[in-house]
Amino acid sequence: MLSLFYDPIYTTGIDPTARFPRERYRLLAERLRGLDHIELRQPRLARREELVLAHDPSYVDAFLSNQLSPEAIRRIGLRPWTKDLIERTLRITGGSLQALEHALSNQTIAGNMAGGTHHAYGNFGSGYCIFNDIAICSFAALKHPDISRILVLDLDVHQGDGTAAICSNEERIFTCSIHAESNFPFRKQQSELDIHLDDEISDADYLECLDRTMDKVGAKNFDLILYQAGVDPLAEDALGNLSLSRACLNERNIRVFELYRRYGIPIVVFMGGGYAKQIETSVDAFQDLFTSAASYTNQPDRLKHCFIQRSRIASEHEA
Repeated sequence: MLSLFYDPIYTTGIDPTARFPRERYRLLAERLRGLDHIELRQPRLARREELVLAHDPSYVDAFLSNQLSPEAIRRIGLRPWTKDLIERTLRITGGSLQALEHALSNQTIAGNMAGGTHHAYGNFGSGYCIFNDIAICSFAALKHPDISRILVLDLDVHQGDGTAAICSNEERIFTCSIHAESNFPFRKQQSELDIHLDDEISDADYLECLDRTMDKVGAKNFDLILYQAGVDPLAEDALGNLSLSRACLNERNIRVFELYRRYGIPIVVFMGGGYAKQIETSVDAFQDLFTSAASYTNQPDRLKHCFIQRSRIASEHEA
C-alpha cells in the first residue's frame, strides 16, 4: 500500500475566495479514495520543536499565535488570511513528517497530498509557502541513525529557492532543482545543483536532461530522496513557463521511482505546484503521480530486492 497523508482541511483551510486552487486536494482525494494499493491516512499536527528544525523560532511563534504582520501575509499570498491556515499548515507539515517516518520505517515510498512548500525561507514565507516541509523533513531525517546523505530532488517548474537557502550549510543534504529559468522566483538561490531550463524545451529533451542530471548526481549513493513532484511544468499550467505533456510528467515520475526499485532508496513524495486553468488537468497529473508511486510499492519481491541492493551499494561505498 502507498501511504498517502491527507485531510479535508487541505482544502477547507483556505478561504474559498483565495486565488489559490484549493479544490485540487478535494478532487484528487475523491479520485484516489477506495483505489487498490493507496491508503489515505490522517496527518497529525506538526510540533513546534519540529518547525524550528528549519525555521527561526520568532517566525514560528508569530505564526502559531496568528500574529504575522500584514507584510508577511502579503508575501505568503494565501489571502484572505484565515485562522484555519494555522491548523492547515501544521497538518500539512505533520503529514510530510509522517510520510517520512513511514518511508524510513518500511524502506518504501510514501507521500503527502500537499506540501512541497519550497519557497518558504527560515524566517519568512513566500509564494504560497508558510513553512518549508522539505527542509524540516531533511533535518528530521538526519536524526535517523541510517541516514547520512539526503537528495532533495525538486522538479517543480519553480526553483526550490527556500530549500536551497535553508539547507545551504548542511553538507549531508544535496539540493537539486530542475526548473524554468524565466519563472518565479526571479532572484534565484544557489542549490547544490541547479538546472535552468529554456521555456521551449521538448518532452524528449526534458527527459534526457533529467537522465543526465541523475547520472551527475549519483542518486544511488543517497540514503533518502525527498521528491518535490510539482505538475506545474505542464503546458496548460497558468503559473508555469514550460510546455511539457502529461505523458512526459508521468514518465518523469517513473524515472524517479525507478531509483527506489533499482537501489532500494526510500522516497518521500511532496505534491508541489499545479495551477492549470482547468483544474482537472492538474488533478489528472497528480493522479498519475500517486498511482504510479503505488505501483512501485506493490511489488511482491521488492523488499527483499531493496535490502540486497542497499547492502551491496553500502559495501561498494565502503570499499
